[in-house]
Amino acid sequence: MKFMLIMRATDAAVEAYKDVPFEQVIEAMGKYNESMTKAGVLLAGEGLTDAAEGFVVDFSAETPLVTDGPYGETKELFNGFWIIEVSTREEAAEWAGRAPLGPGSFLEVRRVTDASDFPADNEWIQKEEITRGEQAKRAQAS
Repeated sequence: MKFMLIMRATDAAVEAYKDVPFEQVIEAMGKYNESMTKAGVLLAGEGLTDAAEGFVVDFSAETPLVTDGPYGETKELFNGFWIIEVSTREEAAEWAGRAPLGPGSFLEVRRVTDASDFPADNEWIQKEEITRGEQAKRAQAS
């Protein structure tokens, strides 16, 4: 099963992280990523730039509205993610619990859907499976 570990933090936690030496942050994240790689569970993971560099697309109106970041009042920020493949929900929780995050930070852990979650006879699901196969072939070739 695949799970996405979504890194979130309060504004206060983000500010507190700025007081931690950058090398210390990189080393802690590097060791965490390395442990997941060695265990064979890490499929992907990325950090994100500051929210001020992002934007939001709001679909509340007929024409989507694009608003540059930061996004006004925030209670928590999405700062990065990992995608892991493990046998159980409990194993995903174990890996999440090892993340080198501090107070005010947390991980939202959600299972990533796969083809078995959808009707196999649906045309769009079948096309998606073909597309994923082609993407995997390209990734192996590069």
